[in-house]
Amino acid sequence: MSNFGIYTLANDIVYDQLVALLNSIEVNVSSDIPICIIPYDERIDQVKAEVKSRPQVTLFDNYDVIKKWDKFTNEVWDAHPRARDSRLKRPGWYKGFVHRKLAAFDGEFDKFIFYDADSLAMKRVADVWQKVTEYDLVFDDWEHDKPENATDINLEMAAKKYNLPEKELSHRLHCNSFVASRRDLFSLEELQFIQNNLVHNQEIDWINYKFWWSSSALFNYMTLDPKYSIFNYTLSPRYEDRTGNCANADAFVNQNNILYNQDGMKPIYRIHYMSYGASEFARLSRGEDVDICYRNEFLYYRFMHQPEQKPRVLTKPSLPTVTNRFIQKTVKKIQRTFA
Repeated sequence: MSNFGIYTLANDIVYDQLVALLNSIEVNVSSDIPICIIPYDERIDQVKAEVKSRPQVTLFDNYDVIKKWDKFTNEVWDAHPRARDSRLKRPGWYKGFVHRKLAAFDGEFDKFIFYDADSLAMKRVADVWQKVTEYDLVFDDWEHDKPENATDINLEMAAKKYNLPEKELSHRLHCNSFVASRRDLFSLEELQFIQNNLVHNQEIDWINYKFWWSSSALFNYMTLDPKYSIFNYTLSPRYEDRTGNCANADAFVNQNNILYNQDGMKPIYRIHYMSYGASEFARLSRGEDVDICYRNEFLYYRFMHQPEQKPRVLTKPSLPTVTNRFIQKTVKKIQRTFA
């Protein structure tokens, strides 16, 4: 077992984003830190080739662990009231595999940081490793700042069980795009206890209706119990720790291809390109003019080791191309709905 390392979740669909993330970790975190890629699904031919080219990167190959988390997740969500919904009402992430990032808790690293593949690392993480020795879970996001009707968890229901004010519980909410923790935080016995509460004690009802099948919602429930100690940098007493991290919501300043929080020029741990699809990054990497915030920074890291392949000019797609994409997207949505 390694003392510490980094995980991400990927397949060939997010290949361009994966390469950019790996390059950003190499130059902004460490070129020696071990990185393990958890496969989202079986589409990983390009991922495997990339792993072979990077001595510090491995592929998570313990499929017994992956199947354990698949089984746990499927059985839990099958107990949710929305499981009876028609296919027309099921969310876009229904039966997805984002939850496989939780395999990090059964992985090779004693302590780990998980980055979503649609991220770029921006600074070293020595303080994060230190925080993991003090807390069970470390985050860096503003999920706790959302209004109650936009949260994964019904805080009113949860507050009754834990006998805590809703505001106090809301400070425990987080997303799962950047997580630091340790191996074996969730033992098999603990998972069985969690599943029993969700299914047999009907605490699955705590997860708000519209967030059914969301890996973030499930993880929020799993870590809501105050027995787990949590540190979130956005709730830190230190002003320097409280930064933005979202590409389409926060303002950053670029200095030598490293982004800083515009307010106070504070260094950030990572920029998260949430709300953008993998296909948009693939087209951008091929030279298409795609409207993505901080796209120049992405392109820098994507082609850091292949600058000659970086698009010199970005070109707008033709009207027939845009129309054809819309038709294909509509057809695929209909096919998924009735599959």
